[in-house]
Amino acid sequence: MSKYEEIETFIRVVEAGSLTKAAEQLKIAKSAVSRRLKELETRLGVQLMTRTTRKLTLSDTGETLYKRFVVLLADWEESESAASDAQAALAGSIRIAAPLSFGVAHLGPAIIDFMRKHPLVDFDIDFSDRKVDLVADGMDLAIRIGDLPDSSLIARKIAAMSVVAAASPDYLKEHGEPQTPDELKAHKELRYGYRPKATWPYKTPDGVEGEIEMTPRLQATNGEFLRDAAIAGEGILIEPRFIIYENLRDGSLVEILPSYQWPELSAYAVYPPTRHLSVRVQAFVNFLIERYKGTPYWER
Repeated sequence: MSKYEEIETFIRVVEAGSLTKAAEQLKIAKSAVSRRLKELETRLGVQLMTRTTRKLTLSDTGETLYKRFVVLLADWEESESAASDAQAALAGSIRIAAPLSFGVAHLGPAIIDFMRKHPLVDFDIDFSDRKVDLVADGMDLAIRIGDLPDSSLIARKIAAMSVVAAASPDYLKEHGEPQTPDELKAHKELRYGYRPKATWPYKTPDGVEGEIEMTPRLQATNGEFLRDAAIAGEGILIEPRFIIYENLRDGSLVEILPSYQWPELSAYAVYPPTRHLSVRVQAFVNFLIERYKGTPYWER
């Protein structure tokens, strides 16, 4: 058993919070994880953690060594990368968490293009709008849209996103087209379920700020489903343009109040400061920044 494997396993167990999760991330048996920890403790002559059926608790020595091991492992991986040529460095797996709508429609094609360019890199992707714990779930990075309240994460902006209000032509013909945000209150909203607030702030063409709240006709945690409900004439939605840009172009949805400004969003690549960003992950993040730089195609 190599010292590297023992240290890597110890770090994974600490960050995952359990032997079972660490075994899943390392793709080895739980018994192998337990054996590596025991061998590391035996070799060092210290107890790194106490393990019960409910939780793991680091000893004081374990806490100190964990912090040192994270730096040591990062330095080791960086040294390995520096010793390899550029193509050989871009090999291995990237574990990534991404929001479902943006991930499938826009990130997915980018990942395929990156894999074609670097055939030795493979991906393990969690497409979900739930907030993933990057450390506990063993992710290399995540793509997140909107505000980033967790200041402990390192974030790099990869794309800008505008938000628009829209409805189907049939809906507007039947219910009338709102001319001001206040008139939206008389309409039913198709609301995204993961929004932290029920209200929508806006700016008028003159820069005056306001806020409105609509009554939800339908609430769901998937933007494409809400888009389809809007096309079917079930109400008005306020969504990122990247979800409905093709529908705005083909006329199946009509933008409402185009001179008003809704909150702008951004997509970020985020990762914890304790996670060493490998050469392949750095290359992928840079690839995304280059792909979406300037005005992304869904905004044109």
